[in-house]
Amino acid sequence: MEIRSASNPKDVKNYTTERLREEFHIAKLFTKDNIRMVYSHIDRIITAGIMPVYSELKLEAGKELAADYFLQRREMGCINIGGKGIITVDGTEYEMNPRDGIYIGMGNKDISFKCVDIENPPKFYVSSCPAHTSYPVVKIDITKAKKVPCGSKEDCNKRVINQYIHPEVMQSCQLAMGLTMLDVGSNWNTMPCHTHDRRMEVYLYLDMDENDAVFHMMGEPDETRHIVMHNEEAVISPSWSIHTGVGTKNYSFIWAMCGENQEFDDMDFIETKDLK
Repeated sequence: MEIRSASNPKDVKNYTTERLREEFHIAKLFTKDNIRMVYSHIDRIITAGIMPVYSELKLEAGKELAADYFLQRREMGCINIGGKGIITVDGTEYEMNPRDGIYIGMGNKDISFKCVDIENPPKFYVSSCPAHTSYPVVKIDITKAKKVPCGSKEDCNKRVINQYIHPEVMQSCQLAMGLTMLDVGSNWNTMPCHTHDRRMEVYLYLDMDENDAVFHMMGEPDETRHIVMHNEEAVISPSWSIHTGVGTKNYSFIWAMCGENQEFDDMDFIETKDLK
């Protein structure tokens, strides 16, 4: 498990491209028969990529959590962005087709991941944050997610937000998670941009070809920065930072949020004319 410290916006404005990527960018999340985890001290979120092929992979706590098992004091969400796989939670198997999601509450001890077809292995994208009580396991496929159409073709940001882990879909402690898909011809994931001081966010960008990219915008409104993102790479967005992005073509992204509240609309919009 890699550890990332929290960052002060006064310091971040002096970061080089290399330092920005070192602090906020997460690459190589999915490698065969491996669990890659990044622990951020920003709201103590853990971002993980789990890709079983030949071996069944078990989620362990590790010394960094000082816990007997991974979800002893945590909850987690997972969306499968690869081929069909199976997640086993305390002996119960859940079939995970492409774009299926699942919420696993605090207190579940034995969690493992396995592949169904080695020619098309699953890629389990996991977000986990501290929890204060236990809620039931809920399987959420994309048809059960709440769909929120947004944007327009004229503004190049027509998209559908699929809310998987969200108060209007199911109950969790503080984790919120979903998948946003942009229409063909749209490339802005949100504009005008916004901040939300009461929670942080992690993005995973996907559905991009090898030669495509998303320019993820971050920083304070008057001190913006960008990080170039490629397919299946993630980025940590602190609560003080704007977050918006524009791609070379349409794409999708998974968002995961945790912090003070779960109110999706609790955000402070920034007028585009005020960005610098």
